[in-house]
Amino acid sequence: MITGYFLSSEEHGPRDLVRNARMAQEHGFEALWISDHFHPWNDEQGQSPFVWGTIGALSEAVTLPITTAVTCPIVRIHPAVIAQAAATAAVQTEGRFVLGVGSGEALNEHVLGDRWPSADVRLEMLEEAIGLIRTLHQGDEVTHHGKHYTVENARLYTVPERPVPIYVSAFGPKAVRLAARCGDGYVCVGPAGDLVKQYRAEGGRGPAQSGLKVCYAASEEDAVATAHRLWPNDGLPGELAQVLPTPKHFEQASELVTPEMIAKAIPCGPDPEKYAEKVREFAEAGFDEVYVQQIGPNQQEFFEFWAKEVVPLLDV
Repeated sequence: MITGYFLSSEEHGPRDLVRNARMAQEHGFEALWISDHFHPWNDEQGQSPFVWGTIGALSEAVTLPITTAVTCPIVRIHPAVIAQAAATAAVQTEGRFVLGVGSGEALNEHVLGDRWPSADVRLEMLEEAIGLIRTLHQGDEVTHHGKHYTVENARLYTVPERPVPIYVSAFGPKAVRLAARCGDGYVCVGPAGDLVKQYRAEGGRGPAQSGLKVCYAASEEDAVATAHRLWPNDGLPGELAQVLPTPKHFEQASELVTPEMIAKAIPCGPDPEKYAEKVREFAEAGFDEVYVQQIGPNQQEFFEFWAKEVVPLLDV
């Protein structure tokens, strides 16, 4: 199984993201995820740089494959513009770029004042957007008058030699069916083995990726406090992550999340076996790639800990 590093655009500015990516490569991580947000989940996280500018910098700083985890090409940015951005990123990275896409969250996508569609409509929009992006990546002039999107006389002149792989994020049965039907791979968060099984049963043959948050610190108490301060939203249930519109709303909802809940959900502290056990859980769930995000400021310390103490325990 490939072990990659998850670059959190919600916690780190663009220069720090590049620095973290360099450290990830130096310490043996094999690939990168990078989140695409307009807002952080809460003000404490405190960042949200434009992902496409950061990817350009990453293409010169590291040689690792990069996947957006994930880009929403349906509301805030028109799929034709995402097609151009992804094609350029693939050229910059010499083919090491994967466009991860999903149906998005109101937190990021409502900012231009558009109505936030229902989940079924968003999936319909996503399928049309994926088809349009693939067509534009062929490099021909495209005119498209679809149910949700219009393009007239559009042609991408900067295109990669090979089509950009498109992986689809999915957290429910309908979305998984779309991922299997339209995607070159599957993206999820957490060791959701039932969803991987469905993806394969529906005909999905591409890689299955997932993400894992951790928080290394010298003491478990400090790590839990940091994780709870920065990522309490990780403990929110159901569809709240898709429908709450502002960081302030996430902060209000996160008041229900206790440090004890975070400690159960996120590996925290100095025990390497906790981290290794969690990675094994993803492997057993059927994922081909897992991307690890270190929460908080101890990035250098985390990379050294991971390389020296966690990697020797991994048998996946």
